[in-house]
Amino acid sequence: MNVGIFTDTYFPQVSGVATSIKTLRNELERQGNQVYIFTTTDPHVDKDTYERNIFRFSSIPFISFTDRRIAVRGLFQAYEIAKELNLDIVHTQTEFSMGMIGKFVAKNLNIPCIHTYHTMYEDYLHYVANGKLLKPVHVKEGTLAFCYHLAGVIAPSDRVLDKLTEYGVKCQMRIIPTGVDVGLYTEKITTDIRQKYHLSKQTPLMLSVSRLAYEKNISEMLAALPAIIKRVPEVKLMIVGDGPAKDDLMNQVDELGIADHVIFTGEVDNDHVNAFYRAADVFASTSNSESQGLTYIEAMAAGLPVVVTSSDYTDGLLSSVTLGQTFKEPEQFVDIITQYLTRSIDVGTSQAKRVLAQKLKEISAETFANRVIDFYRSVTVEQQLQKDPTATNIE
Repeated sequence: MNVGIFTDTYFPQVSGVATSIKTLRNELERQGNQVYIFTTTDPHVDKDTYERNIFRFSSIPFISFTDRRIAVRGLFQAYEIAKELNLDIVHTQTEFSMGMIGKFVAKNLNIPCIHTYHTMYEDYLHYVANGKLLKPVHVKEGTLAFCYHLAGVIAPSDRVLDKLTEYGVKCQMRIIPTGVDVGLYTEKITTDIRQKYHLSKQTPLMLSVSRLAYEKNISEMLAALPAIIKRVPEVKLMIVGDGPAKDDLMNQVDELGIADHVIFTGEVDNDHVNAFYRAADVFASTSNSESQGLTYIEAMAAGLPVVVTSSDYTDGLLSSVTLGQTFKEPEQFVDIITQYLTRSIDVGTSQAKRVLAQKLKEISAETFANRVIDFYRSVTVEQQLQKDPTATNIE
């Protein structure tokens, strides 16, 4: 198939959406499909740089998310390019500029348009006029408007599907969690992260990989760290990422007197993050705003136990204590983290390895892409039947 992916964010921007798109693109191409990325310009990409099958459209920073972009032109240009490429399907990954352009292209080429709903926007309203301008009802209205006349919507988790259903979205929807390229997280590591940050092999190490944003709730993890230190005095918490909450988090560390136990690494290229997963003893997240949580499955793919906030998605993901556990209260978080740091839960048994192998198959990029392709074919057949109800030989 010839697939056009329309997105406001793509590499070199670092985000879960960009990672999801890259994973899907790589696997679709590996299976013989042609994938074309329609996205925004980026100040870190020279306009004369050649990028295979990537088309960038003039853009500006997006309101309060100044590290994200929004296209300001390209509607008809994108249509002409897509027509020449003979696209079979449009897959939008944003509800904003490039998403609108993608819907326009699909409508005028008379091909299906499906959409992946990545972001729980109600968790981000505080970024716009401190939450005084936009309300949840506006998110609902915007979502319904965008999803109108779509061939289908992909929800990465039950939480997203439930919210879309609550909004009243009527088109065909499927839960398809983003997968990971498992091979990337089992490769031999050449960078010694512990040596780089002057940590011994015996130092108990917690890891957080996240955009440092307020909705990620990293402050709760820091608040719990003194209690963990009492039980595991040598523990270190490594925080990988950057973002608007960084200064406040660093101030919180100083106020709690735990600066000797916390390492802020700054932003790390996604291609190098595996070295951090492989160096740690446990992955931790206190976020309650995730639609899925790609870092969770990346950590699992690297063989790292995961401790995250309880939700329908995470409770189902962590089906064995050797994979990780969920928590609801801060006290639970402290208890569970301590178990993994002190290795009272053995994640290296043969049974644990079998459980992990089965889970990796479920969360693999191959499984992810196969489910997406199946959805592509389903909506394509449905649209062809709408054009010709008598058709019987549809591939």
